[in-house]
Amino acid sequence: MLEKIPDILIEKADELEKYYEKHYPALAPLAKQCFLNTIETTVKKLDDGTYFVITGDIPAMWLRDSAAQVKPYIKYAKYDKYLDEILRSIIKKHVDFVNIDPYANAFNQGPTNEGHQDDITKMNENVWERKYEIDSLCAPLYLSYEYWKSTNNSSIFDDAYKTMIKNILNVFKVEQDHSKSEYYFERPEELRYKKTDTLPLKGKGYPVNPVGMTWSGFRPSDDCCTFGYLIPANIMAVVALGYAKEICEKVYNDEQLAKECKELREEIQDAIDIYGTVNHDVFGKMYAYETDGFGNYNLMDDANTPSLLSIPYLDYCDVTDEIYSNTRKFILSKYNPHYVEGSVACGLGSPHTPQGYIWHIGLTMQALTSNDREEILKVLDMISKTHAGTNYMHEGFDASNPENYTREWFAWANTLFAQMLEKLMIEGFFETNK
Repeated sequence: MLEKIPDILIEKADELEKYYEKHYPALAPLAKQCFLNTIETTVKKLDDGTYFVITGDIPAMWLRDSAAQVKPYIKYAKYDKYLDEILRSIIKKHVDFVNIDPYANAFNQGPTNEGHQDDITKMNENVWERKYEIDSLCAPLYLSYEYWKSTNNSSIFDDAYKTMIKNILNVFKVEQDHSKSEYYFERPEELRYKKTDTLPLKGKGYPVNPVGMTWSGFRPSDDCCTFGYLIPANIMAVVALGYAKEICEKVYNDEQLAKECKELREEIQDAIDIYGTVNHDVFGKMYAYETDGFGNYNLMDDANTPSLLSIPYLDYCDVTDEIYSNTRKFILSKYNPHYVEGSVACGLGSPHTPQGYIWHIGLTMQALTSNDREEILKVLDMISKTHAGTNYMHEGFDASNPENYTREWFAWANTLFAQMLEKLMIEGFFETNK
């Protein structure tokens, strides 16, 4: 894909591999190639000199996936001008895509008219898919904010970026009362992979009560929401709006736009506190996965991030937070309909993949959000036994027969796994018994 891989990433990948050869040999063959998988196989330089990131086996750029795919590289940008150029271009690509259509989740390399052009919605020749997902608008804010804080380079914040913030604010505000929204989405029945590929009621989704949260048509899995207020996505929005507020204040000196970010953030936060939690008979006060604001709740979690499991990873709260702790116990139990126990592994799955399948993203996120050494070691052991000899992560795998899996080339899962390995290395996890 690229003619040359940034030297700093090769250096860090070699370091990661050597570390695991010494401390966890079963994972050493995965370390380097998972760390480099995104930059080696999914980042492409286009004819106009910009960079485009595919998900792997799908030739489109998802806003969420691409941000997650390059996240572990951000901290090295200040040491490598070539890597810095690539990352700034990807951030710019996010800005351009959101400004083309803030309701779209995945985009083409240009106005190629590829993708799901037969979907019943306001499609655009630049758009691969137009499933509206809150996290698609949060991901660019997360990535650019982290880049800014890591490099102290504010050059990415131009007029187009400010327009992106305004577009995100507008969509979030409109979708606080979805009945007034013009967004609709249907996939023709003959083109659906499953019934969750479309929104009911002529593409508008089931009714929700305007309570302050912002509506989402689809989950990070690209499956439609059962109830339109997706709690982990609203949690991600709270954090992302905090980032946007700081950017507006410190970079643009725009107090009015910063105020809009702050007020919307507080409205969503208040609604999460009031309508986003339930008192479970077994686990106590915990977060629901979805609600409609009318008192109906969907108690579950999905391996795709943002998930309830990933809340600390999203920088919303600490792993020791009581509500999160209660929620986590629910997620990793038989009470969660998508928690899977097999003869080889147990962990978080998704209704997006076959029943009895666990996601490597879910296992990795379990380790990333744990402060329990034994739990982390258990996750590492399960991962070492479930990659089917490929030395790569997959989407979902059969918990009793990991040779059966979905998506052989899924860069997001590889990058997140490598990020977890790197975190354990930096923390000196294997050098201590505490």
